[in-house]
Amino acid sequence: MSLPRKQIPIIIQIITGKPDFQTEKNGYLLPIPKDMAEVWSEFDIACMNRAIGLAERGRGQVSPNPPVGCVLVLNGRIIAEGWHNHLGDLHAEQAAIADAESRGVTTEGAMAYVTLEPCNHFGLTPPCTQALLWAGVKDVIVATRDPNPMVRGEGIKVLLDAGISVREGLLGTKARLQMQSFMNWCEHRRPLVTLKAAMDVNGVIDGNFSGRFTSEISLDAAHRLRRHCDAIVVGVNTVVKDNPQLNIRRVPLGQSQQPLRIVLDRSLRTPKSAILLTDGGETIIVHSLSDSQGVTLPSGNNGVNLNALLDHLGDRGIQDILVEGGASVWKQFLEEKLVDRAIIIQSSVELGEGPKANLDATLMENAGLNMIGTSNWGGDNVKFWSRSNLEWPSNEWP
Repeated sequence: MSLPRKQIPIIIQIITGKPDFQTEKNGYLLPIPKDMAEVWSEFDIACMNRAIGLAERGRGQVSPNPPVGCVLVLNGRIIAEGWHNHLGDLHAEQAAIADAESRGVTTEGAMAYVTLEPCNHFGLTPPCTQALLWAGVKDVIVATRDPNPMVRGEGIKVLLDAGISVREGLLGTKARLQMQSFMNWCEHRRPLVTLKAAMDVNGVIDGNFSGRFTSEISLDAAHRLRRHCDAIVVGVNTVVKDNPQLNIRRVPLGQSQQPLRIVLDRSLRTPKSAILLTDGGETIIVHSLSDSQGVTLPSGNNGVNLNALLDHLGDRGIQDILVEGGASVWKQFLEEKLVDRAIIIQSSVELGEGPKANLDATLMENAGLNMIGTSNWGGDNVKFWSRSNLEWPSNEWP
């Protein structure tokens, strides 16, 4: 990809030398200059949009890291690009530099457009700041700072101290939305909670009908949703009755990991022969007994204490959970106002007599959710609910 040279942006050194730059250790956020929005050219915006698009390729594959993309530019032309593809793989900046090497192009004097502040610590990979310095990058544009306590401005500071021009804030809102779960976890140390429920035309969730009752499109969407989440939560009644697998099967797994399965089982009734305990996947049983197996948490209203559960999962680095049922678990999460978004699928099939979901508008609204849209998935009516202060991840999600 290349653009006319006349669109090359004018590089403005917002901060030069070795400034009294604020980081987490001495006060943190240095305000973005008021005129920052005025310095972005169409080329800048196009490059950062490209980086955000590249980052999307890592969604569902990089957790607990966020999806990140990077574009390298030299003399007004995009010379290389990269993204964080899966956990343990190269970070976006490193991948872009490797892409340039594979193409035989120099990165000396290049500009990097990165959707997240480069890290300056050793994890599964070396620091991205070192990679940028080694590559001879002279200018860096960052969409948003990294709120991770291990970074928080330190990556930018290292680059500035090395004499690299750094600007920030370009398409920051869009980048933060893409990293929504990561940003939420960094701030609250808890996962976002998505509730997914399916029912028949009369609101029944279990009747005389054998087999799946939602459409193929709905089933595929449910498995995509699983791929985007770190863990799936169900109650023990669901395990006892349905013996579910709770894994990703209907869509390509790619470089994703199968989600952690969590069974809320206050009294340890999960059968030892359950698929969740015998298929080799990771499952934790959450209970409230004095027992060494599983995870012991305090009792709550009609089950395990859900606030304690979310704190525990946050401590494990879980950033996105999917609550799949059953009805009592849905009700508990909603009544305790712990659901961030919900996807409610209603089939045209009639299951006959049976227990109902009881997920009416009053319950959803009392839980702090607003209906933000509807869709039709192969004949199933789908309603999307979200907290008023939480944007939907994207129009294509899940």
